[in-house]
Amino acid sequence: MNGKTDIKGIIFDYGGTLDTGGCHWGRMLWQAYQRAGMAVTEQQFRDAYVQAERTLDAEALILPTDTFRTTLAKKIALQLKQLGTANCVDAVADTLLADLYARVEHHTSESREVLLRLKQRFPLVLVSNFYGNMTTVLREFALDGVFSHVVESAVVGIRKPDPRIFVLGVEALQLQPYEVVVVGDSFQNDILPAREAGCKTVWLKGEGWSKKPCDERIPDCVINNLKQIEKIL
Repeated sequence: MNGKTDIKGIIFDYGGTLDTGGCHWGRMLWQAYQRAGMAVTEQQFRDAYVQAERTLDAEALILPTDTFRTTLAKKIALQLKQLGTANCVDAVADTLLADLYARVEHHTSESREVLLRLKQRFPLVLVSNFYGNMTTVLREFALDGVFSHVVESAVVGIRKPDPRIFVLGVEALQLQPYEVVVVGDSFQNDILPAREAGCKTVWLKGEGWSKKPCDERIPDCVINNLKQIEKIL
């Protein structure tokens, strides 16, 4: 990354970046449905996924005290209801939950090791579109205390891709935007708005929700594994 010596702080995304290794959550869930042998098409799943997310946002079903396991269970239940699989919800939901939660535990454990090393060199801030229970989730995965500040959409009332949420992250670091690098998996929700906010960007390129090509010249750096961030900063 050009000008890496100017970097004085890092902003991380959470979902899809720290908990899945760069895989979009829609893709994570769809792959779990396939492993479980669910008789639904990808388009049927996508429709159910989108509707479930809208329901979560509109009805505030996630409580501040909800763990990620509880959050994921609620997501899966809404999706299965939308798919019309109410007659087998419990059995399928348990299978999906166990599969996905084990993978999240693995990814967050690996991310934690990277974050703790980076914390020795830089102040870290988290900027996430989340449901108001980010503090509980961080504690669940032993990530509490890693970030000096957490900027959560449900708390601040601003959601990505609005660049103002990254401005709040920069202000929390008490740095200038050009002194901050944003690391995220979403080209649309992380890279483009962070760049608009004046930050440098590192795109964790994994399995996205959309197959639409992205201009890889826009991020300052593209990585495929979070561990690579340590070599470029």
